[in-house]
Amino acid sequence: MSSFNSPVPAELPERIQHYIGGEYVDSAGGATFDVLNPVTNEVYIQGAAGQKEDIDRAVVAAQRAFDEGAWANALPRERSRVLHRIADIVEERGARLAELETFDTGLPITQARSQGKRAAENFRFFADLIVAQHDDAFKVPGRQANYVNRKPIGVAGLITPWNTPFMLSSWKLAPALATGNSVVLKPAEFTPLSAGLWAGIFEEAGLPKGVFNLVNGIGEEAGDALVKHLDVPLISFTGESRTGQIIFGNAAPHLKGLSMELGGKSPAVVFEDADLEAAINATIFGVFSLNGERCTAGSRILVQRSIYDEFVERYAAQAKRVKVGLPHEPATEVGALVHPEHFEKVMSYVELGKTEGRLVAGGDRPEGLESGNFVNPTVFADVPRDARIFQEEIFGPVVAITPFDTDEEALELANDTKYGLAAYIWTNDLKRSHNFAQNVEAGMVWLNSNNVRDLRTPFGGVKASGLGHEGGYRSIDFYTDQQAVHINLGEVHNPVFGKAD
Repeated sequence: MSSFNSPVPAELPERIQHYIGGEYVDSAGGATFDVLNPVTNEVYIQGAAGQKEDIDRAVVAAQRAFDEGAWANALPRERSRVLHRIADIVEERGARLAELETFDTGLPITQARSQGKRAAENFRFFADLIVAQHDDAFKVPGRQANYVNRKPIGVAGLITPWNTPFMLSSWKLAPALATGNSVVLKPAEFTPLSAGLWAGIFEEAGLPKGVFNLVNGIGEEAGDALVKHLDVPLISFTGESRTGQIIFGNAAPHLKGLSMELGGKSPAVVFEDADLEAAINATIFGVFSLNGERCTAGSRILVQRSIYDEFVERYAAQAKRVKVGLPHEPATEVGALVHPEHFEKVMSYVELGKTEGRLVAGGDRPEGLESGNFVNPTVFADVPRDARIFQEEIFGPVVAITPFDTDEEALELANDTKYGLAAYIWTNDLKRSHNFAQNVEAGMVWLNSNNVRDLRTPFGGVKASGLGHEGGYRSIDFYTDQQAVHINLGEVHNPVFGKAD
């Protein structure tokens, strides 16, 4: 083993299995895949590789549980109690969760610790929402009363990413379960370890067997089978835009409900009147936290020319001070990228960037970390708008900085990409900030703020960054059928066809 290895968590299972109908099972055909430690890139466990027959088994179990109705027909208060117990257990196991997440993903332990808290809060939020929820009701005086009746849809297919796997799966699991659906979860193959914790948590909280099912495996196999399954009417996916396009095409013949949160190349726009220190701190954190593996990273920084040189100098100096280290060490701010395939992708963009922009920080591997997927925070300045590092999602600790002169040019640069997930605007001009926010092509905008998430608000993007929104009532809308019920209150006024003489 490499001398740079992270400590292996105690009591790991012998292998990672599926969880179907309340039982831990291997793949029907015995297929497995390797799971790597991102610090050493050595195989530390085998995972069951789900195939079509495993997805079929999981969907049958989920549909049976849905039809039996113990969960789907439970009162909102009953489901809420279970969801609050789930949140309690997640909080109690926070240390174990962080340990597994750090080992599996390469995320710094200090950042992994927050993921369990956020996952618990997601369950608490929807536990409260389904009890407090109200729907539209209308009365047409003397004629009719109308109201909305919500019903769970059935089996929801959830496909989750590898960057913060436990927390991001909670974004989907909490509303899908809160509204009475059964689920089949297909976690990312790079990071299957923490997803396995859900089965034990749900059992202990009292979720009926078969309501939650988990099938591990490769996206092109298990994920593809889930998307194409005739008895799965809903797919919620978070991941790359190209994969989203494939899912869209495969789901279209079956007219499935789709919610897809895809890639991003989000701008952070810094005007000359901004609080420069706050803007630098926020934009450093915004692209280098979570190892840069975050969909909402402000990886294109647009800076007004009058402050451009000072910004670049200070930004580069601070990026060089960001602590790259072993994920389990408390001082680490950037850990190991998730997988050697992803590391090679990021490093290919770093090499490309050296031909497209001016390298002012990073661009190499940290000293003393010769194994694993470590890369220094990398900053390119003077990046033209047609550069690939300006246009394409890198999903690593790499940032492109570009100058602008006017508000109009800043907006044009901000919108000059196929993505439209997030945008960050730094200015003390109130009118400018709101006008810019309303004209930037992004599903979410933060003004003088760094990605503070309110669970009541819609989360999602425009253009190539996604389809639909989740969060708050938008999630309730997605995971339920809304049925309009109309009741006549008075004399029936109806045209009569075929009236007798």
